[in-house]
Amino acid sequence: MPSAETLAQVSNAAIYASMLTLSLAMLAFAASFAAGRGRVADSVLTVTGAAVRASTSARSASAGGVSVVTAAPRLPAVEDDGANIEPGRRSGNIAMSLSWLGFGLLLVGVVLRGVWAGRVPWGNMYEFSISTAVALLGAFLAYSLRRDIRWFGIFVVVPVLLILGLAVTVLYTEAAQLVPALKSYWLVIHVSAAVICSGAFALGAALSALYLVRARAERLAGADAVPQGAFASRLPAADRLDGLAYRINAFVFPLWTFAVIAGAIWAENAWGRYWGWDPKETWAFITWVIYAGYLHARATAGWKGTRSAIICLIGFGSLTFNYFAVNLIFNGKHSYSGV
Repeated sequence: MPSAETLAQVSNAAIYASMLTLSLAMLAFAASFAAGRGRVADSVLTVTGAAVRASTSARSASAGGVSVVTAAPRLPAVEDDGANIEPGRRSGNIAMSLSWLGFGLLLVGVVLRGVWAGRVPWGNMYEFSISTAVALLGAFLAYSLRRDIRWFGIFVVVPVLLILGLAVTVLYTEAAQLVPALKSYWLVIHVSAAVICSGAFALGAALSALYLVRARAERLAGADAVPQGAFASRLPAADRLDGLAYRINAFVFPLWTFAVIAGAIWAENAWGRYWGWDPKETWAFITWVIYAGYLHARATAGWKGTRSAIICLIGFGSLTFNYFAVNLIFNGKHSYSGV
């Protein structure tokens, strides 16, 4: 069995190696995005729609006794072995491969941190941060198995690098034993749910922010015009961004509800009360209310688009404030920064 010092060194080395790998992935994603991956995805949808409308018009004309032959528009090439390969495809593939490698290295670093500490690696802000980075990157990679979202990679890898940079420079602390209140199986249940939710909510917030950029460009361009601008024109359609953000937030909200309830049960076991309006408990509830309002407004009032995106960003702001401010500024039972 390697010594604790060796495990600590290997864990830290794996974290730094993942940061280097993800930095290379960031450059590859940037090259792919600059080549117009998002714009190509939109053009496929647009041309496909044109083909369907042309086919429908042809059938309608034929039904009226007029024979019409309509040539369906050709779709842009998605993959080709020659020079017509989709713009940014190679760099996007390289970026995804590097992201998977970076994810593996980061996961190894987190696991070894737990082995070194002799407990789950969620006892302080450093450990929670690197675990959240794993969750954020893992959520993106898992979703990429279902849909081609390479265009979104740059907006995931950059926050992951920022989280890791903050963790290793500001929040880093040596592993220590947990305070008695944290020595419970509820630590695994409650904190693991909170880690997953933090990563998923970050994805939803990023998509909502991109929606605001794209929607503004579409409004300025007009209903039938292609949005201009080096940035907005490379993003998918605003409706697609809005739908992706909604699906992610709707999927993870029940887990956040479970995390809040699990925290209350854990508080009763540790401190003899389910709820005490501790700063972290209060802000966790505020975050829950904001995201509940986000989903309720979309389902009942039809608040899609800009208004729902703003609510989503406010909710993520509350989540971020709960993490940093409560642990570093306020005093409470949940203050466990370790720095």
